[in-house]
Amino acid sequence: MVDIVAAIYATAYFAAQMGLLIGFSPVRRVAKLGAFAAAAAWMVVIAYTVGGLRPGVLGPVPVNLLPFILLLALLFGSWFLLPQVRHALISVPLPALVAVHAGRVGGLFFLILYFDGRLSAPFAPAAAVGDMITGAVALVLVPALALGFNLRSLWLKVWNAFGALDLVVAVTLAVLSAPGTPFRVFTEGPGTQIMAMLPWIFVPAMLVPIDFLVHFTIAAKLKSVPSATQVLAMAN
Repeated sequence: MVDIVAAIYATAYFAAQMGLLIGFSPVRRVAKLGAFAAAAAWMVVIAYTVGGLRPGVLGPVPVNLLPFILLLALLFGSWFLLPQVRHALISVPLPALVAVHAGRVGGLFFLILYFDGRLSAPFAPAAAVGDMITGAVALVLVPALALGFNLRSLWLKVWNAFGALDLVVAVTLAVLSAPGTPFRVFTEGPGTQIMAMLPWIFVPAMLVPIDFLVHFTIAAKLKSVPSATQVLAMAN
């Protein structure tokens, strides 16, 4: 039952990410349709190709590490090499960018898997708590920005840095807990093997790379704003 609920949640979260980033970007309709089609195609590839690979089939390389690195490279490659992509992302309203991270309250699933004995510490508790804090704060920031409350940019910068650091820590702990790898450090319990299976592979192969890019976009959007400056004007 948990797997089914998680599959629905991950799919809805991915759809929300795409809806916010593509829907609010100032690009032509044909470009938006192309982006939505590419996102859907990537999800199908993960679900029916990568998600079907048995853990260990790639030897010491975790199955979920390859799509994670590939999507991360594609996203950040587009950011640095295609100015139109960078401009489209930075032009997305700040409330929409922050809202992308609201879905990270779903980090609760990591705790459920931990208490069910299907995911190990320290990855599960650390990723769960960090994601839930990031998502909960996002749920407060989004209406505050959308309703016109005056917020100092420092608060957003701190939240954004925390959310990005949480992802870095989670990915690092996940890799160091992966069974069958020569670099595994945390050897107690099942490790992170389940994160290479459906529906959990959606997290590293789709959701996390996009969250990384959005944190980077928010940082770029706030870069020129002094910490003491209110960000009301950036909400639109």
